[in-house]
Amino acid sequence: QVRLVESGGGLVQAGGSLRLSCVASGSILSVAAMAWHRQAPGNERELVASITTIGRTTYADSVKGRATISTDNAKNTVYLQIDSLKPEDTAVYFCHATVSSRVSGWGTYWGQGTQVSVSS
Repeated sequence: QVRLVESGGGLVQAGGSLRLSCVASGSILSVAAMAWHRQAPGNERELVASITTIGRTTYADSVKGRATISTDNAKNTVYLQIDSLKPEDTAVYFCHATVSSRVSGWGTYWGQGTQVSVSS
């Protein structure tokens, strides 16, 4: 069973920075891509940033220039650094991964989410 566990959320003042981490564990054979999504109250879940194992990244326009997604492939960990945080960045941030495991083959998985709150 593949499991994603996020950490690093919290309450931050506008203009501050935050670094989220997500560790994938289980009988993982390979990771194709990892990503961060977020969902604010009343809104749909949206992609914030994604990264493939060859380092190709994509960012939502709302965070472009302020966010950096990176991975430690040896640790099956993905990070999201967001600088110059804005109140509109407030949301639950979810980790997502496309993973091949010994038990299930290829599949997609979600973490439980970590709350990020930005005060003005």
